[in-house]
Amino acid sequence: MKSKIDTNAMELKDRVVKINRVAKVVKGGRRFKFSSLVVVGDGKGLVGFGLGKANEVPASIAKAVEEAKKNMVKIPLRKNTITHAIVGRFGAARVMMKPASPGTGIIAGGAVRAVMDVAGVHDILTKIIGTNNPHNVLYATFAGFRDLLCEEEVLRLRGKLPGASLHAKEKEATSV
Repeated sequence: MKSKIDTNAMELKDRVVKINRVAKVVKGGRRFKFSSLVVVGDGKGLVGFGLGKANEVPASIAKAVEEAKKNMVKIPLRKNTITHAIVGRFGAARVMMKPASPGTGIIAGGAVRAVMDVAGVHDILTKIIGTNNPHNVLYATFAGFRDLLCEEEVLRLRGKLPGASLHAKEKEATSV
């Protein structure tokens, strides 16, 4: 069972990924409703997403933000990027995420860019493979986040000491 993250005291940023108008045809004409897909994050590695549905756009966005606050996950960050390369999978969507050197920026498209912005990831390389449906892309991105390991776990799995560096280039740069 995962622990619940208290979002009441946090200052969170939200970003609308997609707003969809849905029409229901009834006897008198069409009834329109709106669904909104929103990502919410604190800019320090905490991020979540939610889907809200309502008769009006602002109400659907508010519902989506509330759902996103309930589905927050913590991303292990290392110098404004992720700790290791990962591929998140959901349905036909594949999201490949690779750590990037400082100054690279967010190389991402669509829904993934919104997630990285609010999560506080500043340097990352991503590629959406398969479908570009925002719903499935978000699920795939969060599946990748769920499988990310923190730096200490990666070092332990590789059989290295806790104080060692994860990347060989950093070791050379610090020794010179």
